[in-house]
Amino acid sequence: DIPSHLDDLPPTMLKKDYANLPIMNSVDDVVKRLLSLELASQREKLKVKTQQLVEKVRRSPHDNGSFELLSLSFAVAILTAKIRTLEEHLQRHPKDKRNRRFMLMGLDRRRKMLGYLRRVNYSTFEKTCKELGIQYSPPQPYTRRLTKRWMVKKALCIKVFQEKQKLQAAERLKKRREWQARARAAREQQE
Repeated sequence: DIPSHLDDLPPTMLKKDYANLPIMNSVDDVVKRLLSLELASQREKLKVKTQQLVEKVRRSPHDNGSFELLSLSFAVAILTAKIRTLEEHLQRHPKDKRNRRFMLMGLDRRRKMLGYLRRVNYSTFEKTCKELGIQYSPPQPYTRRLTKRWMVKKALCIKVFQEKQKLQAAERLKKRREWQARARAAREQQE
């Protein structure tokens, strides 16, 4: 009873391999039914859905992903189809750790690709997210969890740094006075 992202595929639609064959217009209805999505496996339906998502991202019909960013959009579309399929599987089988790991790895790869696309070409990024229905949120900046041990260590480091600054200040003052004395001596010799 869990809704699938493959439910919007019409059952009369032909499988990906047979969709563009000219002979399909003249075959029997039984053969068409066998080659349609009605009796297709999950994998074959996923191929058709992936092709649809890639078509959404494609700019023009002659675009085959030759441009680097466009091929990145295609990769994001393919990953999105796989992720959605794994999400549905995990709703039915919540204890499946292996597929959960694959889904999380796919989410991470897609997030990295979208982050790169966002930095390089924001308009393509926006179009890709809009067409695929992806909600992108940038990663949170790194924050360290404060522990008592870390705070004590940080305080010690600050104290050592300040002591070293005091010692260096005394040395700098000593060198400055020497330099000023040499400069006075040099002026007196010139006069």
